[in-house]
Amino acid sequence: MIDFGFMTDYCLSKPGVEETFPFDETTLVMKVMGKMFAAMPTDAEELRVNLKCDPERALELRESHAAIIPGYHMNKKHWNTIIIDGSLDEKLVCELIDHSYDLVVKSMPRKTKEELHRLSKK
Repeated sequence: MIDFGFMTDYCLSKPGVEETFPFDETTLVMKVMGKMFAAMPTDAEELRVNLKCDPERALELRESHAAIIPGYHMNKKHWNTIIIDGSLDEKLVCELIDHSYDLVVKSMPRKTKEELHRLSKK
């Protein structure tokens, strides 16, 4: 079952990831090498996570899944909010976290990617 602990553990298992609270004391932000790829409110009634997404894919996901909506308080073109209400399987949620992480890593300068690659070898 997907819960808050699962989400944070999954994100933190990726190389170069740290958890931060840059906005307030209730919004947990996961960053890879200092760049945000996931944000989760710790005080929401329903577990949800904002994840970066390729714009075309973001639209397809929103059309296919009622639990995937435009990113709350985010750029709606590049971010989705994933509502963890039991309607999405764990495999899809993990794949969307991976996609967000990979998009952020892809946009990093080469030097930062090389540093991340070194971290992942440890």
